[in-house]
Amino acid sequence: MNILIKPIITEKATANSELNNCYSFFVNTKANKVEIKKAVEAAYGVSVEKVRTINVRPDRSTKFTKTGIQHGKTNATKKAIVQLAEGEMIDLYTNM
Repeated sequence: MNILIKPIITEKATANSELNNCYSFFVNTKANKVEIKKAVEAAYGVSVEKVRTINVRPDRSTKFTKTGIQHGKTNATKKAIVQLAEGEMIDLYTNM
């Protein structure tokens, strides 16, 4: 099971990584905090102090078209905010 899907690189996530040493990732919806901690430590070679997770609900939408009403929704996702030990960092821009 692939735990880490991809890092979140937004303005808010970048500011959080610079100020608080916290990095954000999209993770597998079935992963728990212990598995996320082990996956980040193995992938980036850093020590993790704290892991916080967020379950993001799917967004529902309705479109009115010529053929009738179309209903749809996005997939549910899970985010993890990982706080690293003091003095450690992850360079997310080297592998792009």
